[in-house]
Amino acid sequence: MSARDWAVRTADSIMRQYPTLSMHPHLSDCWNYESGCLLLAMARLYEVTGSEAYLNYIRSNIDLFVDEEGRIRSYTLEDYNLDQVNQGKVLLFLYRATDSERYLKAALVLLRQLEGQPRTDEGSFWHKKIYPYQLWLDGLYMAGPFLAELSRLLNRPELLDDVARQLLIAERRTRDPRTGLLHHAYDESREQEWAHPEHGRSPHPWLRAIGWYGMAVVDTLDYMPEEHRLRGQLIGTYERLFAAMAKVQDPPSGLWHQVLGQAGRTGNYVESSGSAMVLYAARKALNRGYLSRRYEEAVERGFHGLLRHAASVDGDGNVHVSGVNRVAGLGGEPYRDGSYTYYISEPVVADDAKGVAPFIYACLETALCEVSTVIGEEGSHDNKHR
Repeated sequence: MSARDWAVRTADSIMRQYPTLSMHPHLSDCWNYESGCLLLAMARLYEVTGSEAYLNYIRSNIDLFVDEEGRIRSYTLEDYNLDQVNQGKVLLFLYRATDSERYLKAALVLLRQLEGQPRTDEGSFWHKKIYPYQLWLDGLYMAGPFLAELSRLLNRPELLDDVARQLLIAERRTRDPRTGLLHHAYDESREQEWAHPEHGRSPHPWLRAIGWYGMAVVDTLDYMPEEHRLRGQLIGTYERLFAAMAKVQDPPSGLWHQVLGQAGRTGNYVESSGSAMVLYAARKALNRGYLSRRYEEAVERGFHGLLRHAASVDGDGNVHVSGVNRVAGLGGEPYRDGSYTYYISEPVVADDAKGVAPFIYACLETALCEVSTVIGEEGSHDNKHR
């Protein structure tokens, strides 16, 4: 199967099995970022294929939560939870696709949340109100590209400036200078048990956190003019990160481990969702010229490894994505200490939205590369006969 076929068959499997996303065993009947990941994958497929089935699926699921006045069922602005912003990207897609004002109204509710979101002293969003002074890499993806798109839609360049600054702050605060890898989170207050008393970083570089961050950077760059003063810094930051990731890529599989820099340690495993995120961001960066071509082989090897290691098709023709860490976080109750033991103890499942969606994203970006290669080969063939 081509990469595009994998993307289409995976999305079609989801729609066939779960007409409503709340029917999915890992999703619930509430406004949540995981459903947003899957619906955004459908949106990208709609943009590539033009199939109304994807648009109808997205709209039917979003309309269960968004009324004509733009009110969002089960969403509470005052929670100041960045996870709740992720589906805003789907709202903006629907507004562009349908011209229905309800979706823009709902997106502006999420913007109001971000305008009041508590911040660190440096200006970074708290991940949630219940996590004061904490910057998590996850949150950069949830809110960043949404704000960047709104910046263009509303002609508010300060929103894009804010996103770019926060991405750079996050890299500076979570980066381990010895390895170049980004750790999961940073506590400005140094009050959390998981925060290092000197630099405030959490103990380990967790794969999916780096996946979220990389996607945040490349998706934000979609809305950043070439002349933007921070564009070069963001591109350089991404290249520096992927250079560090290439050093810890697993040779046998081409993928990455749940806890990075700990290959061979008991209990560590090659994890699919974070690997798919890393590969999506890297392939997109290569396609758009953000990443040096010397990483082409590593990305290609990783994508083939993702298909071998994580993807399968059952007897009914449904695609499954396995090897996905179900969830990981910090703090809370019971307390998550960010230790190696904690990260490897969380459940590993199949078909979780956080694995399926980036798998589709990675397939679609790889499909662009395949099309380019075919066109190049045809052009070369034509030249030989002229």
